[in-house]
Amino acid sequence: MANPGTPSFEQLRIFLAVVDAGSFAGAGRRLNRAVSVISYGIANLEAQLGLSLFEREGSRKPVLTTAGRALLAEARAIAQGIDGLRAKVKGLLDGLEAEVDLAVDVMLPADRLGRVLRAFAQEYPTVSLRLHAEALGAITALVLDGKAVVGVSGPLAAGVEGVECVAAGSVPMVPVAAPDHPLGRMERIPPGAGRDHVQLVLTDRSRFTEGQDFSVMSARTWRLADLGAKHALLREGIGWGNMPLPMIEPDLVAGTLVRLAMPDHPGGTYRFAGVWRRDTPPGPAASWLLDQFVRLGAEDREEAGFIDL
Repeated sequence: MANPGTPSFEQLRIFLAVVDAGSFAGAGRRLNRAVSVISYGIANLEAQLGLSLFEREGSRKPVLTTAGRALLAEARAIAQGIDGLRAKVKGLLDGLEAEVDLAVDVMLPADRLGRVLRAFAQEYPTVSLRLHAEALGAITALVLDGKAVVGVSGPLAAGVEGVECVAAGSVPMVPVAAPDHPLGRMERIPPGAGRDHVQLVLTDRSRFTEGQDFSVMSARTWRLADLGAKHALLREGIGWGNMPLPMIEPDLVAGTLVRLAMPDHPGGTYRFAGVWRRDTPPGPAASWLLDQFVRLGAEDREEAGFIDL
């Protein structure tokens, strides 16, 4: 049995145009081709494949054969792939990035991140995105090392040589514990009480935070590099710790965590900054991402009486 030939993209375009327009004449108008050219293209395509794609008898309008219907989805997929390729090439020629590496602080509210990335997918459908979620100084380290072109960092990015920063909002950090934790059961928490209990502390291994502690009161600490793990251990009553308020608000409503009214540690404001290397300015897509985080961050409301962390 002879193998089928390889149809050209132009032949597939003609095939799809006939299907979508419902006639050879309609396909000719859509592609700005004479009807004879359309007929010739379909005949050549059928000869290449060794199949009849349209019924030739019993209908004035072109009707797909069983084989034509079977090949239609494949033809559309090929056409969409070619269109995507052309769009990506055009973007590259216009200076648009093929891929953007974005690093974000784990404290960034998840709904904000999802909102921005959903809009990014619609605005730049040809640009691939690689997302890194890290803690503390790891965001700045990724940007400086060239592993991320832009980042949304916490306050540790300020003053780092070679990094440009722009304010991108904030999130309130509040101390919480499980309701059956000793601190959670106290009606009044005396000053210094947090030092007597295990404090769960978020940490990372970047060179910018090595050997440093942030908002640590207790000498008894469990150190974790994952915010989700810290959240889970807090709910288990293993210790107390600071958490971004948007992340644990459902727990406060459900009663799985309680906010601790600690007179010497009421909480604080964790500020975000959009960051990029000074010698590697972001391209159009990465700049758009930063602009979105800055715009949404400008709407953040801060808790009264909170100091910067």
